[in-house]
Amino acid sequence: MNIRNARPRDLVNMQHCNLLCLPENYQMKYYLYHGLSWPQLSYVAEDEAGRMVGYVLAKMEEDADDVPHGHITSLAVKRSHRRLGLAQKLMDQAARAMVETFGARYVSLHVRRSNRAALRLYADALGFRVSDVEPRYYADGEDAFAMRRDLSRLAEALRRGARGPPGPREPRDAAGGAPASPGEGESSPAAGDSGADGEEPGPGAGASAAAPQGLPRYAVPTQPPAPGAPVPGPPRRASPARAPLVRSRRPPGRRGRGGSGGTLSARRGRGAALRCL
Repeated sequence: MNIRNARPRDLVNMQHCNLLCLPENYQMKYYLYHGLSWPQLSYVAEDEAGRMVGYVLAKMEEDADDVPHGHITSLAVKRSHRRLGLAQKLMDQAARAMVETFGARYVSLHVRRSNRAALRLYADALGFRVSDVEPRYYADGEDAFAMRRDLSRLAEALRRGARGPPGPREPRDAAGGAPASPGEGESSPAAGDSGADGEEPGPGAGASAAAPQGLPRYAVPTQPPAPGAPVPGPPRRASPARAPLVRSRRPPGRRGRGGSGGTLSARRGRGAALRCL
């Protein structure tokens, strides 16, 4: 599956998907209005063959008396590709574009009072909350829930990501104790980094931290290794002694069928002696 920004040539397929999935339909000029005014905010979902299976149509509200905020005009996913998380991904992409491009503080939408599946998606998965009830909002007279999602956490996460990854942690002393001073370590910790994870080092933590680079953790010498000296490896376990293998030897000849217990050659010799008598 692929989710990308909507292009002008996608507007016809977006309208077709809307006609298949939703009772609220719009004329093409309404799609053109969104695509030309806010091209960054609408997204489409495609399958492996490049066919559109879902879309989100979004815009920025033009109310000058309120803080900047966006609005989800329409969201639809074809029945054959539902329960794959596409609706949530489309909504997240649109909300992120609102924050990055226009600095939106929140995003709003309207949903039918009877649409339980959409209400669970918006409230449980996306963090929307009901802000008002608008009676007879839809053409058939059904009421609508006006819902909002606060985008302050998303904006803060995007700002943290723009600052880049966190710097290195503070160097610790050889005994694994408190962080070393900037003069003792290689460099001072980066700004805004605490340099500790909040846990006491366990036994052997200091020895592992003081191990020369390139040596395995189990081979930590007390003194620096001499140049050219072999690196000690893990001790070998002594294999248990094995008992010698004793093979059983069969007596010469083959036992007879009777119970006499003599060999075959001995019995033949006794029979020949009796015939001579």
